[in-house]
Amino acid sequence: MRRWTTIAAILVLVFLVLAAVAPGLLAPGDPLAIHPRQSFLAPSLGHLFGTDESGRDIYTRIVHGAGASLLIGLSATAIGVGLAIVFGLLAGLGPRWLDFGTTRFLEVLFAFPGLLFALLFIVVYGPGVVTSTIAVGLATAPGYARIIRSQVLVVRGSPYLEAATVLGRGPVARVARHLLPNVAGSLFVLVTLGIGQSIVWASSLSYLGLGAVPPAAEWGAMLSAGRTYITSFWWMTFFPGLFIVLSAVTTTVLGRALQQRVRSS
Repeated sequence: MRRWTTIAAILVLVFLVLAAVAPGLLAPGDPLAIHPRQSFLAPSLGHLFGTDESGRDIYTRIVHGAGASLLIGLSATAIGVGLAIVFGLLAGLGPRWLDFGTTRFLEVLFAFPGLLFALLFIVVYGPGVVTSTIAVGLATAPGYARIIRSQVLVVRGSPYLEAATVLGRGPVARVARHLLPNVAGSLFVLVTLGIGQSIVWASSLSYLGLGAVPPAAEWGAMLSAGRTYITSFWWMTFFPGLFIVLSAVTTTVLGRALQQRVRSS
């Protein structure tokens, strides 16, 4: 059962990546093209996911929106993991006072709910796609940093790192050649798991009107536009929400599979 779940997740990931890289192959239409006479059409062979209030094809908009949603998820995860590496290395390799101060700082940040922290950041710096991406990255960084710190502490006491110290290798060489490669497996799992979370959070911010805004072909913005018609034209919110869930579930399943592989190896 687990094998088939992983295969299904890989197939969904291939579809999402293809939609992000070459959306014209899957949906050659214009995601912003307006056809008022075709508004609110239910799902059919002509419009697989139906149309919205302006007659735009929802399937085309979802395919073309995959690139924006995945880019936001990847960028936010990169920001969060990048900051986490810095804080994790400072806490794990620094002197005791630096470890104490960095850990307490991370615990204070971790006490805030991630989405609330992102909302506070947007309140200060204003809404927008770039701002929401940075906000999600900052909100996820404390959790990643705590995990990286624990991994660094494990590797720090390993014999090969002690041997590198005895051989006179500098701190930069020890981190780059010995520590980071041995933390890379767990780090890659973190990235895989984090992308889905970042997509969900960024879509939530867009749904609230703090990220991408309609008529942008972005899944959260499509949810926001369709909520007005949810009782009458369910497909306007169902399909964007479905793909948000699918992207999160796909990255989580693949991340768990990688995590088990890393533990077994």
